Amino acid sequence: MNKRDILLEVGLEEMPARFVTDSMNQLGSKVEEFLQEQKVAYEGIKLYSTPRRLAVLVEGAAEAQEDIEEEAKGPAKKIALQEDGSWSKAAMGFTRGQGVTVEDIYFKEINGIEYVHVNKFIKGQPTIDLLPKLREIILGLHFGKNMRWANNDLRYIRPIKWIVALFGSEIIPFQITNVSTGRITKGHRFLGDSVTITIPAEYEEQLRNQFVIADPAERKAMIRHQLSQLEQEKSWVIPVDEELLEEVNNLVEYPTALSGSFNEDFLELPEEVLITSMKEHQRYFPVKDQKGTLLPHFVTVRNGDSRSLDTVARGNEKVLRARLADADFFYKEDQSKDIDFFLSKLQAIVYHEKIGTLAEKVKRIRRLAAKLSELTGASEEEQEKVDRAAEICKFDLVTQMVYEFPELQGIMGEKYAEQKGENPEVARAVNEHYEPRHADDKAPETFTGAVVSLADKLDTIVSCFAVDIIPTGSQDPYALRRQAAGIVLILEEKHWSVSLETVLQIAISVVKEDHIGEKTADLLLEELVAFFKLRIKHSLQARDVRYDLIDAVLVGAVGSLPSLFAKAVVLMAHKEEDGFKETAEALSRVVNIAKKAEEHGAVDEQRFVNEEEKVLHREFLRVQLGLQESQTAEQQFALLESLKAPIEQYFDHTMVMAEETDVRENRLNQMRELSNLILAFADFNKILVK
Repeated sequence: MNKRDILLEVGLEEMPARFVTDSMNQLGSKVEEFLQEQKVAYEGIKLYSTPRRLAVLVEGAAEAQEDIEEEAKGPAKKIALQEDGSWSKAAMGFTRGQGVTVEDIYFKEINGIEYVHVNKFIKGQPTIDLLPKLREIILGLHFGKNMRWANNDLRYIRPIKWIVALFGSEIIPFQITNVSTGRITKGHRFLGDSVTITIPAEYEEQLRNQFVIADPAERKAMIRHQLSQLEQEKSWVIPVDEELLEEVNNLVEYPTALSGSFNEDFLELPEEVLITSMKEHQRYFPVKDQKGTLLPHFVTVRNGDSRSLDTVARGNEKVLRARLADADFFYKEDQSKDIDFFLSKLQAIVYHEKIGTLAEKVKRIRRLAAKLSELTGASEEEQEKVDRAAEICKFDLVTQMVYEFPELQGIMGEKYAEQKGENPEVARAVNEHYEPRHADDKAPETFTGAVVSLADKLDTIVSCFAVDIIPTGSQDPYALRRQAAGIVLILEEKHWSVSLETVLQIAISVVKEDHIGEKTADLLLEELVAFFKLRIKHSLQARDVRYDLIDAVLVGAVGSLPSLFAKAVVLMAHKEEDGFKETAEALSRVVNIAKKAEEHGAVDEQRFVNEEEKVLHREFLRVQLGLQESQTAEQQFALLESLKAPIEQYFDHTMVMAEETDVRENRLNQMRELSNLILAFADFNKILVK
């Protein structure tokens, strides 16, 4: 069968850099799925993107769908044939639907019953007739933000300017808004011309001749190489931030790196301020010497060739100079004020109309942090540091520097606190209390930072839940899921043996003192525990813990998070061992029969009838004591595992649901006590065993 290449390119006005890569991958995935669904064979697929285009090149696509010959099963023979041996309406209707006649029928036996069968042949459609459906793929792309333009109803990431759609040299006909498909693409906006594509395989090279590097991987490699050349020429070290590199790569079609300088006096500013000004606002790469000291230089990437680079560098220097001059002014203005000045300004900042001001939030954080530090057994000195850190944790939010550079919240708080003579751990906690800032971030290292971080995040989540600001679907404006994940990480990594429910109850009491929301404390706790269980579940899944084991350890109260995570790890380690199935079944049997206990009474040893009851009770008391004294989840599991034999012996010789009422009730009470012991570790009923 003959083969041709397919080229699909959507030309747009410049897209925001953060959407380019994902949009390219979406387009590629959708085209791939389309070809598979349509049963069009192909050899390979290449993806291209620049700020002005998204493109897919499908190599070696078949000229037509594959022909299909398949067997179709129809009604049973007794339904297909009438009494006189002629074909019934059911048989004739079946063959019509398959595009054959009754003469093509044959019978095949399935499970002792004969059924009508026919072989049908489906001729593959020409690929060119299927490809206009690519229009729906283009319209089906999802973007973070959309816009409308002119008088069109279409909402898209940016206005569509041209569409190239070719099957070999043949144009695939369709139209979107007022743009019809063709073979003409655009080169670089200033350096290139329009290009007529006649052979799809030459697309990449033809664009290269017009100063467009369509392959994003090639563009990124060019940028890396150019940065490396500058490092060698000037004996610099240029730290490459991968997120910045990705963004810069999606801002240019033909990259050329160049360097510029700024006044050395600006090096008196904190390094974080300089780097943020360069990276976040100008998309520049900072420059350091071999010892890691920041130098008064920067590197930027131009969307164009190497002509007039000196002029371009001077323009970038002028922009950066103005930005750094502003930063210098803000920095000096902030330094002239003390921390109390900024704290007083928090009273005028409304955090949320139903929750209160930032100053009120800080007071709650302070009260909550005091209770948490006491709960974790902090010394008096540690409690004093926690209190001060909680008191000043938000002061930098109203500094001019953070107002101008929001990315520096916490970072500038630590700098300013150090300058004002605060305890080093207190100053560090002002920064650390925002950690973890994202999914891959670490928990705060210091005790002070961890407690204040916990208090801040708990206050945010509990107060939001109190006024019904609860994440739904993709809506989470206060990042409550991320903050809950941060709480889980802190409690686990710090190995604090405090119950999550206790921590939540403390936070609820603090929020209730400020009369926030109208929910009862019990309802709030119920909603919050359910919310946190989902976060814990995601955290365990990220560690490859099997879903049924997660369900098993999350059945009851959460309790201590380090303990809960350890239980899940222990179950993962033992789940494939010989004897695990029998252990799980024995423990599950106790839990299941304990559900029949209608009244919760104490076990009366005088009512034991046989030796197995007595042995099991002795083993229960031994394990109960052992669990109280055990240090690890491994030890706890070993104790529960030791109950397997006495449980099996018990059920072999004992009828729990005895006819005598007092015997039956005593045995059910015994099962209930043992069940509570087991469920405190995990619900083994949830575990899938082979």
